[in-house]
Amino acid sequence: MRILVTGGTGFVGKWAALALVSAGHEVFVISRTPTTVPGCQVIVGDLLKSETIDAALARARPEILLHMAWYVEHGKFWNAAENLDWATATIRLVRAAQKIGVRRIVCAGTCMEYDLSSRDLCVETTTAIRPVTLYAVSKDSTRRIVEEFVASCGLEFAWGRMFFVFGPNEHPSRLVSSIAVSLLAGRPALISSGTQIRDFIDVHDAGEAFAALALSKVTGAVNIASGRALRIRELAEEIRAAAGGIGELRFGALPDRPNEPACIVADIRRLQDEVGYRPRKTIKERLSETLEWWRAWSIYESQLRA
Repeated sequence: MRILVTGGTGFVGKWAALALVSAGHEVFVISRTPTTVPGCQVIVGDLLKSETIDAALARARPEILLHMAWYVEHGKFWNAAENLDWATATIRLVRAAQKIGVRRIVCAGTCMEYDLSSRDLCVETTTAIRPVTLYAVSKDSTRRIVEEFVASCGLEFAWGRMFFVFGPNEHPSRLVSSIAVSLLAGRPALISSGTQIRDFIDVHDAGEAFAALALSKVTGAVNIASGRALRIRELAEEIRAAAGGIGELRFGALPDRPNEPACIVADIRRLQDEVGYRPRKTIKERLSETLEWWRAWSIYESQLRA
């Protein structure tokens, strides 16, 4: 099949595109700058411009659209005005895709759309929706609009709600990366209380899960997560173990965020039973791989400085 992946050079989107290539499909990705993604045809352009949308769809002529692109600059995206731009661009993209005959559309959402006031598992069909940031509100509002539109057109539509993704190439200030970088550099890893419970999924697995969702017939919201409840303290200790037990973990060195949910964990029965996706490796194995990636990166960076 011909598949167009937006955000196909991004943190998660790249792995989704590569998984689709591995499955034998003809994959097109959109990038703002010239680049290469193995096995993919790259279309250069800015999705916030309607001419890019039209040109990309005309060239790719996709049967499936996997829309991963959004504004996610670390530390800035939660309440950024750019969320409004991407909501508008997504609706424009879906409308244009419907016009050229795309039969299935899959978009990336966020676990932060859910009502996170309880400690219960987030279940796609029963957990209330109550986003509290502009990012999450924009995502959920976009989902609602697209869902109504595609229903009137007879298109297949799925919405993958991502939980907490980690892995190679993530921003060094994000939780897993910041702990790994600090330990490898011989600095204490500064962490909050560590009592928060989260659902972490490796970026390779998240990308593969989105690819599997895109190729399935499943519609509606689907959690993209591991389904494993892990305290941040446990996560940090597993990273330190992967590093050979070096360094110091300073719990409580950073304040907990005000009104931070105590538990955010997914029910993944739809992902497993309906989509048919299960990660190939454990969280522990993936954390070890990530630690080794940062170790190689640290060695490379030190060689550049020498």
